[in-house]
Amino acid sequence: MTKKKKKASPILNRVTPLHYSYISQLLISSLKEQFSALFSYCLSIMGEVLKKEAYGLAVKDESGVISPFRFSRRETGENDVRLKVLFCGICHTDLSMAINEWGFTSYPLVPGHEIVGVVTEVGAKVTKFNAGDKVGVGYMVSSCGSCETCIDDQENYCPKMILTSGGKYYDDTITYGGYSDHMVCEEDYIIRIPENLPLDATAPLLCAGTTVYSPMKYHGLDKPGMHIGVVGLGGLGHVAVKFAKAMGTKVTVISTSDRKRDEALTRLGADLFLVSRDPEQMKDAMGTMDGIIDTVSAPHPVLPILDLLKYKGKLIMVGAPDKPLELPVLPLIFGKKMVVGSMVGGIKETQEMMDLAGKHNITADIELISADYVNTAMKRLEKADVRYRFVIDVANTLKPSP
Repeated sequence: MTKKKKKASPILNRVTPLHYSYISQLLISSLKEQFSALFSYCLSIMGEVLKKEAYGLAVKDESGVISPFRFSRRETGENDVRLKVLFCGICHTDLSMAINEWGFTSYPLVPGHEIVGVVTEVGAKVTKFNAGDKVGVGYMVSSCGSCETCIDDQENYCPKMILTSGGKYYDDTITYGGYSDHMVCEEDYIIRIPENLPLDATAPLLCAGTTVYSPMKYHGLDKPGMHIGVVGLGGLGHVAVKFAKAMGTKVTVISTSDRKRDEALTRLGADLFLVSRDPEQMKDAMGTMDGIIDTVSAPHPVLPILDLLKYKGKLIMVGAPDKPLELPVLPLIFGKKMVVGSMVGGIKETQEMMDLAGKHNITADIELISADYVNTAMKRLEKADVRYRFVIDVANTLKPSP
């Protein structure tokens, strides 16, 4: 009895070598995708493992209340510097960010961009710093490096500039600031601290110092014999007086009351003091100043200040009022005067500022506080109840939460 031959599958009859090739490619492609997914997963797991635990203080919501917070820092990359944070200044920007005053805060927020510490580790390609160096980190931790502002050493205006605190890295991870035990930063955004400067009182210079130094330098007000006005004698103003005097300029402090006259003239070394609410004093000083640094962050009249400027004088706004200011145009037209803004400084400027501070022993006037006092300090800062900057003793008082 002969066996019947099985009929070939009609599907197989239609499978050609070309089909086999296509099926093979699909299988290979699928395997590649699976391998790629597995590889990416492994890399992500490795990345998590390589991250180093950190602890600090964070704001969790718009209440602005600061509490202990555990998080992680990235591993030290080949171009990175890792530093132990010793001190961190409290800037008014920290307060504004904490309560989401400007509307773009991401929580949790670890504030702090006036950071001073000591290098503990450097990446394989780092050439400027070594373990043990005293360094600082200011307002930014990265930028694109290729745009017009970066090429002009004005990285602080780069559209892709990354804030030290509350910013976002290119992988969308949030940056955590200096209210923490340590941090990691690209080498190019690290500032060297002169050996002769006390680290606690130097910390505020990384923001306040470069904020007033940069516009003086950029607008040519750093020449001996120039006459500079400083509006407001607070955290920014008192540092502005010190740098302006170190540059050899004549300095006039402008304030709403006579209360800080002795402080400005006797202790800080200003040459003149004007009460802006005294019409006679303001009239006598009209047309005498080459430039004015306005550090006030509260709404205030601009016209009386403009009248103090010489022909072609510049009013430079570095304070950030939360409401628009009225700007009279006629004084600008008839005096060829300018009103400009300025925000911190580029890395090159910041290092120049720090070197000048080292040469002239310039530091901020500070109140050193413990980590558990930060919430109280924020409330006092809101009332301008500080002379003139709070600085957190991070290394000695910040302890990890249980």
